[in-house]
Amino acid sequence: MKPLKNVEVKFYHAVMPVAFLSLLISYGLILRPQFLGQEAFPLEVVFLIASVFSIGQLLIMGFEWDDILKAIVKKLAKGLPAILILFAIGVIIGTWIISGTIPMLIYYGIKMINTDYIYVLSFLIPIIFSTLTGTSWGSIGTIGVVLMGMAGAVNADLAITAGAIVGGSYFGDKISPLSDTTNLAALAAETDLYAHIRSMMNTTMPSALIATVVFFVMGFVKPVGDGIVDTEQITNTLSAIESMFSFNLFLFIPPVIVLYGSLTKKGTLPTLLASAFVAAILALIFQQFTVFDIVNTLNKGFDTSMATWMATVPENVVTLFTRGGMYELDYAIMLFFVIFTFVGSIDMIDAMPRLVNRIFAFAKTRSSVIISSLFAAGFTNVTTSNQSATSFIIGDAFGKKYDQYKIPRKVLSRSIEDYGTMIENIIPWTTTGVFIAATLGVPVTEYWHWQLMTLANLIIAPLLALTGKGCFYNEVKTKPEEIDE
Repeated sequence: MKPLKNVEVKFYHAVMPVAFLSLLISYGLILRPQFLGQEAFPLEVVFLIASVFSIGQLLIMGFEWDDILKAIVKKLAKGLPAILILFAIGVIIGTWIISGTIPMLIYYGIKMINTDYIYVLSFLIPIIFSTLTGTSWGSIGTIGVVLMGMAGAVNADLAITAGAIVGGSYFGDKISPLSDTTNLAALAAETDLYAHIRSMMNTTMPSALIATVVFFVMGFVKPVGDGIVDTEQITNTLSAIESMFSFNLFLFIPPVIVLYGSLTKKGTLPTLLASAFVAAILALIFQQFTVFDIVNTLNKGFDTSMATWMATVPENVVTLFTRGGMYELDYAIMLFFVIFTFVGSIDMIDAMPRLVNRIFAFAKTRSSVIISSLFAAGFTNVTTSNQSATSFIIGDAFGKKYDQYKIPRKVLSRSIEDYGTMIENIIPWTTTGVFIAATLGVPVTEYWHWQLMTLANLIIAPLLALTGKGCFYNEVKTKPEEIDE
C-alpha cells in the first residue's frame, strides 16, 4: 500500500516503528531472561505494544483511522486461507490419532529400533514422527526421549544421539504439510504450501543425506558399549498403544491422500480436510471410540482418557497422543493476528521495503538478495526466538525485493526456513534450545556440532544462491538485460 499523497513520509518514519519493535524484543526477549534473570515478555504482547506505537505514529503523521484499519484488514485478508489451513492441521492431527494412523506408525517405528544402529536410527525415526505429526517438539519430547534412554542404556554417545534426534525432528517438521512453521513461512512469502515444500527439498534433502551417511558411519567409529537396554518402558509403551488402537493397512489411506494431493498439486485445504474426513470414518469402523469421541476430537483434539477400557495409560503415551483439534494451533493463529496488525500498519508507509532497500543496498544480484534474506532470517530468529515472527518480518521485508529481481517467492519461503527454522535449535538461549536441553538432558553446547542437518543446511542454502541451482529462475520470464548477475 502506497502512502497517501497528502502525507509526507520520510525515512525516519519507516525506521521508528521497526526500531521500537527491536527495542522491545531486545529488552523483553533477550535482556530480561538472559541477563536480568526475569521472565521474558510474551511475544504477542510485544507485537501488540509495537502495533499501538505504529498506529499512534500514523495518526500523528496525519493518516485517517479508517485508512489504517483498511490496510490492516487487507493484510489479514491475504492470510485468511492460511488461517483455515491451520485449523485444518489441528483437525487432521486429531483424526489421524483417533483413527490409529499415527499410533500405528509410531508402534512399528519403535519396534524397528536396533541399538547397533542407534545413531542413524535416532535421525531417521524422528523424521517419520515429525513428518506425520508436523511437530519437531512433539517428536523430540516423545520418541526422542525413548531413543535417549536406549542410547544411555547401551553407553552410546549422548551428544551424537541428541544431535541426530533434533536433526531428524526438524527435517520432518520442515517437509510436513501439517507443520505450523511450514505453513506460516509459505503464508509470509505469499506462495503455495506445496510449492514451498518442494522448494525446500533442494536444500533439505542433500542435508538429510549427508547427515544420514555421517550418522551411519559414526555407528562404526564410535560403537555402542556393552550396556543392556532396559526394555520395560518400551514394552509398556508398545503394550499401551496396542491396547488403545487396532492396526491394519487401511490406516495408510489418510497419509496417502495427503501425499497424492502434494504430488498432483491439489488444493491444500480440501486435501487436508478430505484426509481428515477419511480418517474419521476409519476411526468409526476400526477403533473402539464412540461417535462423540470422534466429534470431540475434531473440536478439542484427541485425549487418551477416551480409551475408557484402559485402567492406566503411560505418561509418555498421554503426551504423545493428547493433542489435535481445531484449537491445536490457537496460539499460532492469535500470534498471526497480532503480527499482521503490526505489519499491516507499517505497510501504510512501506516501512520494511524502505529499510531493506537502504540496509541491503549492496544486494544488486539475485544471489546477494537471497543470501541477504538468509542472514536476516537467522538474525531475526536468534533475537526473537520465534519462527512465526521471523517468517512474517522477513517475508514482508524481502517480498518486493524478490519480485524486483524476479526470484520466485518459494525461494524466499525456503530461505526463511533454511536460516530461520533450522538455526533456532543450535542456539542455547532460544526457547527451542532451552526446551531441547531440558527434554533430552544434553546441553546445546554439547550437541550442536552433531546437529548435522542444520550445519549442512547452513552451508548448502547460500551455495545454491551463489550457483543459482535450485532457485527456479527458469520459471520467471526475464529478459537477459533486466538482471545483473
